[in-house]
Amino acid sequence: MDRIKIVLIEDHDEYRNSMNFLLNSNPDMFCTAYSHGKTAIEYIQSSAPDVVIMDINLPEWSGIECTRKIKQLNPNIQVIMCTVYEDDEKIFDALKSGANGYMLKRAPISEIFDAIHQVLNGGSPMSPAIARKVVASFQQPQHVAAEISLLSMRENEILELLAQGLRIKEIADKLFVSVNTIRTHIRHIYEKLQVQSRVEALNKTGKAKF
Repeated sequence: MDRIKIVLIEDHDEYRNSMNFLLNSNPDMFCTAYSHGKTAIEYIQSSAPDVVIMDINLPEWSGIECTRKIKQLNPNIQVIMCTVYEDDEKIFDALKSGANGYMLKRAPISEIFDAIHQVLNGGSPMSPAIARKVVASFQQPQHVAAEISLLSMRENEILELLAQGLRIKEIADKLFVSVNTIRTHIRHIYEKLQVQSRVEALNKTGKAKF
């Protein structure tokens, strides 16, 4: 039986070398590892691997951008994100870009092996903590989803940063806009949600951190 052809894209040298060694130690698998998405995609164009294991935080092109490019090249290539990130935005951005699975780097190698076989058999492997977040997003109360839909993408982004405890100036610096611009967005958020404070806005949209 042919070995499963894998491309590993990971910029952390120690993790990349260790994972590459472990994947190649499996007699059913053959792995080629890269530290940059651009050079990996050049190889993928000519080699058409079965599975790509992708980090999110990569130099030049992010893992999410690389996933999108790979799926445009060949939608049959299965992409598994393998990262330390557990925040909702990264998870859903990765899945929207075409990722077929999402595993955490702390997962034991046996789970990575299982994930590779699952994704080739039509599954969508996810670490338990990630699967719980995905399920929770679909269980979000309808009234919360309705409130969030009232806001623009930028307003939702600002609300999420408020939920993280950032101050107005910190948000302005992070988004490269003025403090007055952030204040205007916050005023519009309050008007749309019909609330008077940050706490009320976060509670009404289910973003309050308990």
